[in-house]
Amino acid sequence: MSEVTQRDAFFDRLYELARADSDIVIVAADMSAPALDKFRRDMSAQFVNVGIAEQNAILIASGLAIAGKKVFAYAIAPFITLRCLEQIRVENGIMNIPITIVGMGTGLSYDSDGPTHHLIEDIAVLRAFPNVEIDSISDTVMAAAYAELSCDKKLTNYIRLDKDLYPTIYNPDYDFSQGIAQVESGSENIVIATGPMVHVARQIINSPQFEDSDIGLVDVFQIPINESVLLDMIDGAKRVITLEEHFLPGGLGSAVCEVLNDNGVSVGVKRLGLDINAGYKHCYKYGGREIIRSCHGIDKSSLEQVFAEHFCPQTESVTV
Repeated sequence: MSEVTQRDAFFDRLYELARADSDIVIVAADMSAPALDKFRRDMSAQFVNVGIAEQNAILIASGLAIAGKKVFAYAIAPFITLRCLEQIRVENGIMNIPITIVGMGTGLSYDSDGPTHHLIEDIAVLRAFPNVEIDSISDTVMAAAYAELSCDKKLTNYIRLDKDLYPTIYNPDYDFSQGIAQVESGSENIVIATGPMVHVARQIINSPQFEDSDIGLVDVFQIPINESVLLDMIDGAKRVITLEEHFLPGGLGSAVCEVLNDNGVSVGVKRLGLDINAGYKHCYKYGGREIIRSCHGIDKSSLEQVFAEHFCPQTESVTV
């Protein structure tokens, strides 16, 4: 288990980079974190706190980017994205002003704060904008790497950070340039996941129940999806499951199905996520993230059953 959060891994690496590059600037919307205290203390000229004004954060960040700065606009994820859609659409989608939007607490990270803080629409919304890349972080190594990669982006990229601590998936020298990785080998059955659900899928695949099953796991951490790499990774697969802590319409599963359809690939795909077409109701329960996931059928126990039904169908006996 990592001892630091994705947020701290990201900003610790960005701090190192900013010490050597005065063009790196953070625009924060009244967010505090130990990793940011160092910026305020040591590089006050490279840190701007706009207060609780996320829309203004995007506008200031875009203005600084026009002036040649490498700008990171940071706030709680639902507010630095959905609250700022018109600003992102105009400044970054239409005008193509490159900034990095850093959202803390995607998916159900803020489990005790209710649906206002549950960000389960962001992939669908932001991938509809041109000139915007979505980077869905799955471990601290990736978080640190994307702090550096973001400095050289020529378009706007949106970093999705999770609040919880997770095991490390990648080695420190891993090359993230392809935007997609196969983290568990398998060819007949493939799970394609993103963000925290990569870890849930790994737990299930590596459990005794599935030890004899041929199930691979692909982590899609960059959208738009690298189509050629994805197609190579699932070539020959008979069954595919997509898994996300996000609404199904427009999310990862939709993006994967679009790639398959556009390239004439025929394979059975089951999308798992929050299904708004199945009597969906916002979950107001307390007790932790797994409890909320259980409201939507994407908790570990529910997913184990779906994996078994989809990947390990029982052969019916035929009486002659």
